[in-house]
Parts: sequence; structure tokens; C-alpha cells
Amino acid sequence: AGAKVPEEMRETLDKRVQDAGTEVVKAKSGRGSATLSMAYAGARFGKAVLAGLAGERRTECAYVMSSVTELPFFTSKVTFGPNGVE
Repeated sequence: AGAKVPEEMRETLDKRVQDAGTEVVKAKSGRGSATLSMAYAGARFGKAVLAGLAGERRTECAYVMSSVTELPFFTSKVTFGPNGVE
């Protein structure tokens, strides 16, 4: 998939990905950091997995094996349950 990104866009895209944390801080007007955003996402994901294993089904987004695109993995909504991703 990366090979399909036009050469003239790659440098701009690389810079944007590298500066993503700075963009988060700017978007929050200095009231937080990208690290806190990632920590919140990790905590939310962890709670969903643990709740699912305890029998309380929860739906969240996860990076999983997928056939949505030609890529082998993709972020999709999944439901966590007693047996993991259902």
C-alpha cells in the first residue's frame, strides 16, 4: 500500500507522522499531551479486554487481521468477550 503513495507526497506524509504528537498538543491548546492521549486509549482498550474476559462484552477499535483492504491488518471495531475478540 505504501508503494502506491505518490513520491511527491511521501516527504510531507513522513513529516506529518513524525510531528503527530506536536499536532495533538496544538489541537489541545497546550492542555495535555500526546502521551496522555495514548495512555487514555491504552487504558480504555485494557478495560475493554478485561471486561470481555470477565463476561461483559465491550466493543472498541483494535488493530486486527482483516480483509477490509489488501493490507493484512487494519483497525476495525471488534467486540471483546470471554474468548477474546468475537
